[in-house]
Amino acid sequence: MTVDTEHSSPPNTGTGREVPHSADAPILSVDQLTIRYGTATAIDDVSFTLQQGDHVAVIGPNGAGKSTLFKAIAGVIPTSSGTVRIGGSQPSGHICIAYLPQRSHIDWTFPVSVSDVVMMGRIGRLGWFRRPRQADRDWVQECLRLVRMDALADRPIRALSGGEQQRMFIARALAQEAELMLMDEVMTACDAPSQTEIYGILEQLKERQVTVLVSTHDLDDAAARFNQVMLLNRSLIGFGRPADVFQPDQLKQAYGGHLRLVETQAGTLILSDSCCGGGMSDDA
Repeated sequence: MTVDTEHSSPPNTGTGREVPHSADAPILSVDQLTIRYGTATAIDDVSFTLQQGDHVAVIGPNGAGKSTLFKAIAGVIPTSSGTVRIGGSQPSGHICIAYLPQRSHIDWTFPVSVSDVVMMGRIGRLGWFRRPRQADRDWVQECLRLVRMDALADRPIRALSGGEQQRMFIARALAQEAELMLMDEVMTACDAPSQTEIYGILEQLKERQVTVLVSTHDLDDAAARFNQVMLLNRSLIGFGRPADVFQPDQLKQAYGGHLRLVETQAGTLILSDSCCGGGMSDDA
C-alpha cells in the first residue's frame, strides 16, 4: 500500500480558521491532565509530549481511559485540571485534529455514502454553509484513491466491511488535511489483510509527518510496529520504546491479574491478556 501525493494536492479554499501553531512548540503537549466524571477519575495526572511525525501505540485494559484521553486531546470533553496544547495553544479551534472513533459509536444505518463521509472532512476548511467546489470533490476522490476506496465512493456505509470502514475514516482525515490523527481501536473487527493494509497506510502517513496516536489491545503488534508505546491505566505507567515500557512490573501494574507473564530464555512470554480491567468502560 503506497500513499502517493504526486497526483493532486489539497485545495486552497482560504475559508478555514485553523489556529496557527507556534514554530517552537511540539505538535502535542499534555501536562498533568486529570479528567473526572462525577466522583470517578478517568485520567489522573497524565503528562507527555509528542513531536511532529511521532507514531505512538496507546496500550491499556478496558476502562484505562484511552478513549477519554483522545477526546480530551480533540477538545470534545472538558478537562478537570491540567492542560492540553496543540502546537502551543488549546485544542478548541484546531481543524488539524482528526478523531477516528470506535466503530461501535457510529450509526452505520445512517443513509450516507462513503464519499459523503469523506467530504465531511472538508467542512472545517469550507465552513458549514459553503458548497464544495470541484477542487474539494477532486481532493475527496484522491483521498479515497490513497486508501484504495475510490471504487467504493458511492457505496452506502452500512455495506462496508470493518476494514473498509476504517479506511474510509482515514480518507476523511486525509481530506481534512489532519496533522494529528487519534485512532481509537481502528483494528477492531478488521481481518488480517485489512490490518496489514491499514498499517501500510500508517507507514505512509509517517513519511508525511502526520502525528498518530493509535489505541490498541494488541501488545505484540504495538511492539512490532511502533517505535513508541504508551502504557495507560488511568495514570501513565510507561512511555517510550516498547522494550523499555513492556517490562513485567509495569505490565502487572497496568493489567493486574488479567495478564500472566512467564519468564523464558527468550524473554518474557505473555500467556493471557483478557484486556478487561473492569470498572468503568473504556469510554469513561
